[in-house]
Amino acid sequence: MSSPVHIAVVDDEPEITQLLGNYLSGHGFRVSVLHSGVALMALMALDAPQVVLLDLGLPGEDGLSIARQLREKWRCGLLIVTGRGDPVDKVVGLELGADDYVTKPFDLRELLARTKAVLRRITPPDNEPTLQNTQQVHDAWRFLNWTFDQGARRLLAPQGDEVPLTSGEFDLLAVFLQHPGRVLSRDFLLEHTRGREAGPFDRTIDVQVGRLRKKLEEDSQDPKIIKSVRGAGYVFVPLVSAAS
Repeated sequence: MSSPVHIAVVDDEPEITQLLGNYLSGHGFRVSVLHSGVALMALMALDAPQVVLLDLGLPGEDGLSIARQLREKWRCGLLIVTGRGDPVDKVVGLELGADDYVTKPFDLRELLARTKAVLRRITPPDNEPTLQNTQQVHDAWRFLNWTFDQGARRLLAPQGDEVPLTSGEFDLLAVFLQHPGRVLSRDFLLEHTRGREAGPFDRTIDVQVGRLRKKLEEDSQDPKIIKSVRGAGYVFVPLVSAAS
């Protein structure tokens, strides 16, 4: 029997951590309840969770800085769960690499669904049926001397260095590589990266494309790999081939 998925809940409000801890534990997860970024970093070093639910409003700490540290050092799902509902905060959080952004007050069932959606993206099941039936799906692709290895979930730059990707960036790049040369709408990209859990926050795709450009393009302000098509979406320009 596989061990339970480990989730860390980081919030300074005891009522929130107790509520989420009990609810997620009741759905079969192993939950670590924490109240500071320092405690989270200590946990990451000793027993890293698969998913972190992070509040941005931790007293005396910069929640966005904590999110940045997570993305720089660890590969895990990251859901920002916060009272900051301003669209600018959402964009900043997503730009830092969060897989999702949930504002308080939240519905427990929705939060559970979003957590499971992130888990599906970062740990796809071994018997995923769509992989056998989708055209142009391979274990690895090459484009412009870059290598995208789906099995190992990694991206290698032309020089051979590994470029870290968030789960959202990984899924988005995979969709582009499966459909090179095609104009893909934001709705199409949302559906194929976030599925039915996708919300109406269309800006998510734009933010993730911007992050991918910073990692792939020589000049992210003048992209040559992922081009925008006004009023239609995005197109992945380079030739793509299966890597041997």
